[in-house]
Amino acid sequence: MANGALKHTLHWGPMQFPVYFHVFGLSLHPHAVMELLGYTLGFQFYLLLRRQQIQPTLPVEKNLWIIVGAVFGALAGSKLLAWAESPLEYATVFGTPAMLGGKTIVGGLLGGWAGVEIAKKRLGVTQSTGDLFVFPLALGICIGRIGCFLTGLDDHTYGTFTSVPWAVNFGDGPRHPTQLYEIAFVALLAIILATRCKLAYTNGRTFRLFLGGYLLFRFGVEFLKPSYKPYLGLSMIQIASLLGAIVAFRPRRRAVG
Repeated sequence: MANGALKHTLHWGPMQFPVYFHVFGLSLHPHAVMELLGYTLGFQFYLLLRRQQIQPTLPVEKNLWIIVGAVFGALAGSKLLAWAESPLEYATVFGTPAMLGGKTIVGGLLGGWAGVEIAKKRLGVTQSTGDLFVFPLALGICIGRIGCFLTGLDDHTYGTFTSVPWAVNFGDGPRHPTQLYEIAFVALLAIILATRCKLAYTNGRTFRLFLGGYLLFRFGVEFLKPSYKPYLGLSMIQIASLLGAIVAFRPRRRAVG
């Protein structure tokens, strides 16, 4: 049996990876379904929190421009860091449609943060706007990582081989289910922040705690992934995560986020 066929016939328990969703006679890829669901529910959750916010919010026009900055910044950041993370892989497909593939949450968060700060500076906005994004982001990340897990080996977010009891066989042997680790961490972090902050306006502190905590987690969990680590044993995602966490936790004189 060919290696490609073997990869898709071996499975964990009753599951076969990728785990397609069969709806109305269609076979839908789990990554696309869960990513779309994560974006949709995350944005709806943001709108709900914004409507319930007690403190004054920005005018609609300024808020929309900030969201535009976040979206385009996230798109650019996710692509750029993905290419920097796997330069050898993308060098072979430069200038082809395959270059459009690949993205990373770390790059998306850092790029979106930068995009928001640029938009706020141009609009003259000095107040923090990031706190309301924390819990929608947590929801979106958790849903998206479910799609990564159900995709299996094709998603390249799996961990290294291991003999731990909770290892998952995606088709080539037992591995760390790092996607599930991330879901558990983000959910726990969101619960802790919700308990401490109670969804209150904290002038960017909740956002910085969430972003810094997530980036430190990503720095650590990347050691459990078989990623390209040419920089003193670190990957580009780890370097970006560490630098981003330092900036997020650094004391601020003004609202950031």
